[in-house]
Amino acid sequence: MAGNIIIIVLVIMDPHLHIPMYFFLGNLSCLETFYTSTLLPRMLASFLTGDRTISVEGCLFQFYCFGIVGIAECYLLASMSYDRYLAICKPLQYATLMSRRLCFLLSAACWLWGSAVMTLVLSVMSQLKFCGPHEIDHFFCELAPVISLSCSDTTLVTLVGLTVSVIDTFPPCFLTLMSYVCIIAAIVQIPSSNGREKAFSTCSSHLIVVSIFYGSLIFVYVLPKKETLREVDNIFSVFYTVLTPLLNPLIYSLRNKEVKKALRRVVNKCGISE
Repeated sequence: MAGNIIIIVLVIMDPHLHIPMYFFLGNLSCLETFYTSTLLPRMLASFLTGDRTISVEGCLFQFYCFGIVGIAECYLLASMSYDRYLAICKPLQYATLMSRRLCFLLSAACWLWGSAVMTLVLSVMSQLKFCGPHEIDHFFCELAPVISLSCSDTTLVTLVGLTVSVIDTFPPCFLTLMSYVCIIAAIVQIPSSNGREKAFSTCSSHLIVVSIFYGSLIFVYVLPKKETLREVDNIFSVFYTVLTPLLNPLIYSLRNKEVKKALRRVVNKCGISE
């Protein structure tokens, strides 16, 4: 939470970061903050108070918010990789192609598409009836554990969930990976070995985080479900709900020299001694 909030503040306050790359990074940090706020406070409250109950409405609302942010992040990561592709592979056309208007439209589309898809999913899930037992085998209200508690026909919900998972996971994942393939191909042609090493280091870090995020999503939502894999599903859920929000600010931003400089400028501007 602290890392992501710092990045949001820096992107807003420092004019040097008012460029497409950091606009997308600020949006990613905003998504990760919502991600964490949707799941972890309720879980921590259960640990502290011992009250592990949640209403059906509260459970569906948690799933709805979590789903919006998850889908939006898939497409935002694809937008970020496209931005880096243009910057590295088409530098002379970058300023024209990646305009402020396009940045805003891409970010808005990520949020709106996530909201539209999850509204559809929630409208189908709201038709389910729950007769008991009411114990979720998970640390938050995820799709499979919730519909497994329903005593009504879940065929439609399962089909909608699988369709949404495939549509909102594979295309953005493919676009992201293809962008990085083109970026790496361009990096190979850099004459300086130091330049290649630095670029490869950055790309490899990004690819690791992206692979963890998409890999865990595909394992949990797309692959066939088996009872023997339930505990493994829960572990993989930790990767994209807790691990990637922790790693993203470290990998994408806080190691970045421009972000470090911006942090020093904002600290000095606020009159706080380093």
